[in-house]
This record gives sequence, C-alpha cells and structure tokens, in this order.
Amino acid sequence: MELWTEKYRPQNLSEIFGQDKIVRKLKSFVKEKNLPHLLFAGPAGTGKTTSALAIGKEIYKDSWNRNLLELNASDERGIDTIRTKVKEFARTKPIGNYPFKIILLDEADSLTRPAQQALRRMMERYSRNCRFILDCNFSSKIIDPIQSRCAVFRFKPISDDSTIVSYILEISKKEGLNVIGGVDTLNIIAKISDGDLRKAVNILQSCVSLGKVDPKNVYEIAGAVQPKELLDVLKIGFKGDIRKAMNLLMDIMINYGLDGIDIIKQIHSIIIDDMEIAPEKKAKLSDKIGEYEFRMVEGADEFLQLEALLAQMAYLGT
Repeated sequence: MELWTEKYRPQNLSEIFGQDKIVRKLKSFVKEKNLPHLLFAGPAGTGKTTSALAIGKEIYKDSWNRNLLELNASDERGIDTIRTKVKEFARTKPIGNYPFKIILLDEADSLTRPAQQALRRMMERYSRNCRFILDCNFSSKIIDPIQSRCAVFRFKPISDDSTIVSYILEISKKEGLNVIGGVDTLNIIAKISDGDLRKAVNILQSCVSLGKVDPKNVYEIAGAVQPKELLDVLKIGFKGDIRKAMNLLMDIMINYGLDGIDIIKQIHSIIIDDMEIAPEKKAKLSDKIGEYEFRMVEGADEFLQLEALLAQMAYLGT
C-alpha cells in the first residue's frame, strides 16, 4: 500500500495548507525565477520539504529531478558530503534553459559545524548557478554566516484544526473511507496531531490498516489516552484521594504503554481545555507541570513526579 503522505503530497505551492503568507512570497520568487538561498525553519509536518520540492517542480517542470538535488543532512551530515556530493552538483550548469540549479538540504540542523563552514564557502563560490534551500527544525543550530546568506521563512504548526480536518476529509472521500463518528472523529485526529499535517495523515491511514476509522483506533494508533479517562483521574485527584488517582493513572500508563512525559503533556492539555476550574488554578498547575516535566527529562522518577502533581491538585482542590 502506498503511503498517503506521499500519494497526497502537494505538487505545487497552491496546494500547500496553512502557510499562506510564506506561500505568497515563494510564488513571487518562482514567478520572477529569481530565487535567493532559502532557510525554512519550523516543526515537523508543516510543509518545509514539500514547499522546497514544489518550488523545484514549478520552476523546472518535467526536468525538476535533474536540476534539484535532495539530500537528508541527518544521514549525510559530515564535511565529506558537502565536499563531494554537494560540490559536484553545484559546480555544473543546470540542464535546460534555467538560470540555476537547486540543492535541498533536508534537516540541515543535523550538519556538523565543520560541514556548515564548508557549506558557507560553497554558497558563496557557486551562487551564480546554484541556489541552496535548507530546512531545519531549529534555526538556532544553523551558524550565523549561513543564516545571513539566506532568506529565512519560519513555518508554524497548523494551528487551525479545521484546516487539518478539511485536508484529511478530502483524503477520506478520495479513498472511499467510512469514518465512524464523521467529522467528530476527524477532529480528534486533528487535535492529537498537534499541528503536524503528516502525522494526521499517517494516523488516518493506520486506522484503515486496523480495519476502521473510529475514536478508539485513533487513540490507540496515536498512543494517547482518551480524555475522559484522564479527566476522571484528575477529578479524583482534586477531591484529595491521591492514592486512588495514582493507581488509576498507573493502570492507564500500563494499558496504553505510555511513559511519564506522554502522560504529563496530555494532563496539561486536559487541564487547559477541558477542566472547569478557576484560571488562577490552571496557571498554578501549568507552572507545576512544567517543573515536573523538566525533572522527568533530567532523569527523575516519573511515578514520583506524577504523584507530586496529583498532590498539588489535591492541595488546590481543598
């Protein structure tokens, strides 16, 4: 079965979802065929690589794969890659009547510092017949000399759930899917994907592999707890029964195979969106959740930290 993330990947800039301002600027570059070096920064699944490929396809048409070199910098991250593959492609003229070639370095923030220094020199030397598009999750990991040579575009998570819903709804129609629960189920997928369109499509296709698209399978595929289960735990915690709440929480973690980081992020989402408590209590709990998550990341016992969080809830509930 073909991956739907590739099958339904946008083929031109007009098809890209949720990045309207960026798309308008990129279209003007393509129209003028005057492209600077570009740096795309932002979370996964927001359209960085797709935008770069769409630029190549719109400029070069059918010969795009001969004039665009795509490299994944997380696999080939050393200076040798820059000195061999990148240099060999950059030094040759474009095929056809085009002003430049394009080199796409995916996950460029994985490049070592020496490799970035070599890339900086190459961007200067071959700027007449080659343009570089770098995409990364964190622009702070790209050295300043490269950033100063690029037009920087910051891709944001697709915050409007309706945009994700409309996209996966269209895929559902094309695939002839019977989505149990209809738009409500698609809304669950959109919320769980947290602005990552690729994740939303993968969840949808994985549910089909399990036999049906329904809320139960969505939560199972995403490795997430149904909000009602966690909400019941939190309500018990607010009533002061920490032991009962912790036992239920441990059962949930074991049944769903989740760790403390997964659970605490969902708890934060439920407290903010679903719990009917005073705003000042939400603020205090959010502050504590950030502290306990940091402790877990640093290696503290996750069960002890979750129990401490429930104790904070009991304290605020009294």
